[in-house]
Amino acid sequence: MAKRAKDVVFSDGKVTIRAKKEGVLENIKKHPAYVVFALPAFLILFFIMYVPMGGIIMAFQDFKPMKGFFKSDFVGFDNFKFLFASKSVFFRMTKNTLIYYVIFTGLGTFLNVVLAIALDQFVFKKTARVMQTMMIIPIFISYAAVQFIVYAFIASDNGLINRVLGTNIAFYSDANYWPAILTVVKIWNSVGYGSVLYMSVLAGVDTALYEAAQIDGANKWQQIWHITLPSLVPMITVMLLLSVGSVMRSDTGLFFQVTRDSGALYERTQVIDSYVLNAILKSPEYGFTAAASLFQSTVGLLMMLLANGAVRKFSPENSLF
Repeated sequence: MAKRAKDVVFSDGKVTIRAKKEGVLENIKKHPAYVVFALPAFLILFFIMYVPMGGIIMAFQDFKPMKGFFKSDFVGFDNFKFLFASKSVFFRMTKNTLIYYVIFTGLGTFLNVVLAIALDQFVFKKTARVMQTMMIIPIFISYAAVQFIVYAFIASDNGLINRVLGTNIAFYSDANYWPAILTVVKIWNSVGYGSVLYMSVLAGVDTALYEAAQIDGANKWQQIWHITLPSLVPMITVMLLLSVGSVMRSDTGLFFQVTRDSGALYERTQVIDSYVLNAILKSPEYGFTAAASLFQSTVGLLMMLLANGAVRKFSPENSLF
């Protein structure tokens, strides 16, 4: 950490030491080695994350690749008007996006925490590590392959579910089944990997706390409730705050590929990302795509600022900034 210059202030016979914050340039001059080490990461972040933000201008243009940014026609908010043109479609996909975000985030966080605690408390540690490795594998399977796994289970003619139950349910034509199907697929794909972060937090919990609790007569459930869960609260808060920034975004592979982009399922499965991808495949409109992304990012930023402000008000130590 950078040292701070100090002023000694005398007031009413009392001595007060007040620290002065050093400026950025002073810190750079004092710690050139840190700057050299941080520079590559800063440059990568700058060119990958910030330079492309200049493409936001496409949201207000009828962008043509052959014309480029400077010669493409400026159309103002026409691209946004196209996004909001059909109020029923926009309302439907926005509603679906928010509902799935709440389901996936809420249920996913709960299962991540439960799984992390279960593996941490597992008596046979080698077996726990093997189970952990097996549960991480699904995250590396592309949704292009997952769609075939799902199809093998729910195909109307020879799917495993229909064959076992002796039914002939047309899953790809009935949207009512898909909230549950998508939730199961998402949880299967992400929960094992998501629990790893919480397990790393539990690995750093001082074992002396559990020993002291045992001496005081606390059982396992009481130890989990009073030691384990409070230790996870800061990480849970941070992960939820970070996820709020993606409240208007969805996993395109899940909603586009696993559903096979079936129009009969749009009522329950169409989200903003799949709608935009479908529009691009039918007729590439770069300005419309940029407008949709800017809308999603703006809403996500505002939601994250609001959520972080609420957390900072009630629990400042757990806020992001």
